[in-house]
Amino acid sequence: MAKVEVKQLLEAGVHFGHLTRKWNPNMAPYIYMERNGIHVINLYKTVAKLDEANEALQKIAASGRKILFVATKKQAKDIVAEKVANVNMPYITERWPYGMLTNFVTIRKAVKKMATIDRMKKDGTFMTLSKKERLQVDRLRAKLEKNLGSISEMTRLPYGALFIVDTMREHIAVKEAQKLNIPIFAMVDTNSDPRDVDYLIPSNDDASKSIDIIMTEVTNAIADGLAERKSEKQSGKEGSDEPKAEKKKKLLLNLLLKQ
Repeated sequence: MAKVEVKQLLEAGVHFGHLTRKWNPNMAPYIYMERNGIHVINLYKTVAKLDEANEALQKIAASGRKILFVATKKQAKDIVAEKVANVNMPYITERWPYGMLTNFVTIRKAVKKMATIDRMKKDGTFMTLSKKERLQVDRLRAKLEKNLGSISEMTRLPYGALFIVDTMREHIAVKEAQKLNIPIFAMVDTNSDPRDVDYLIPSNDDASKSIDIIMTEVTNAIADGLAERKSEKQSGKEGSDEPKAEKKKKLLLNLLLKQ
């Protein structure tokens, strides 16, 4: 996978931080300078941290573990949904459900309600309900789909990692992941605390172009990890077939020699 260059990040506006008065002092090592009252992020540090994060994400994907993406802000939600769906990973782009991680059993029950409603529609039970009841069930199904549809196939906690766009906005998700010791990857702007994150990517988390280029790099790394896993599985199958072929060859040889 080709690594992103500083020039590309610059063109996408990844270097624009927040107003200097809104900064978090812990982000000082990743700030290049101040210009017109705005902090400018050091993109060389961004490239280094992005490479580090991508390497770790690729290994997680190759191991078969899930990575849950969280981005509920308007500028990020559509970009994240599109990019993450391409690598078949779960994501939250609507409101973060309280207890999503710490009370996962309850969240799974809510997800199962969608499957129950779908079964009712298939077996005809749905049509036995009154018009008012059908309307209520349809509304419930639409609400569940909107909030939890993107994690419907996530049957267990994403112990692989959590990837967050804007840790300040998604502070509840951060706290839940910390409580369960789930590794946190995140786009961290100059107003956020990098100490909350295991793998930070210093970057502008407000502009859609900035989010798009970072998400493209991240999901490409995950795609590489998934391809690696698929390749290993295929080679494993071929390897397991070799002893069988060898046994068959020896058996035929024995039969010929006995004749």
